[in-house]
Amino acid sequence: MVGKQLTLVLGGARAGKSTYAQRLAEVGERVLFVATAEARDAEMSARIVAHQASRPAEWGTLEEPLDLVSAMAREVSGYDTVLLDCLTLWVSNLMLDDPDVDLPAQAEWLLELYREQDASWIVVSNEVGLGVVPATKLGRVYADELGRFNQIVAAEADEVWFMAAGLPLNLKALSRDSTA
Repeated sequence: MVGKQLTLVLGGARAGKSTYAQRLAEVGERVLFVATAEARDAEMSARIVAHQASRPAEWGTLEEPLDLVSAMAREVSGYDTVLLDCLTLWVSNLMLDDPDVDLPAQAEWLLELYREQDASWIVVSNEVGLGVVPATKLGRVYADELGRFNQIVAAEADEVWFMAAGLPLNLKALSRDSTA
């Protein structure tokens, strides 16, 4: 990465998002890994342990499932790279905690924090709009809200990557090419 930039890495489950985001973050000298997952069952606990083992020991770590912006505001100083993994779980956590949460405001607060500090950010999120329409109302609302949240972040991002089968596709470059 050259200079400060915001990078969004999107994709489906097990598409290689986290691995690619970690590779991007490795160019940073002082990296803060921000995790939003909560270990609510054995499977998620195993995923968290695997993610922890996959990243360099010298990276700082912040784990915060809900009050992400405030926690990050206290921690990002002194880091040149922030890897936030992931928006998917953060949005889910917020919606389960408060069904009336103002998600666009949360997205804007997150981006305002990015604008106020000097580190480059790499943000991971799932693209949930490509699969089957969820059978439940909560599932449909979640897919819609996460899609809108991703669009807000993507609009500000310098780079947006879509991961499929471990392969990155540069969406911002394709978007610029199609409007030229």
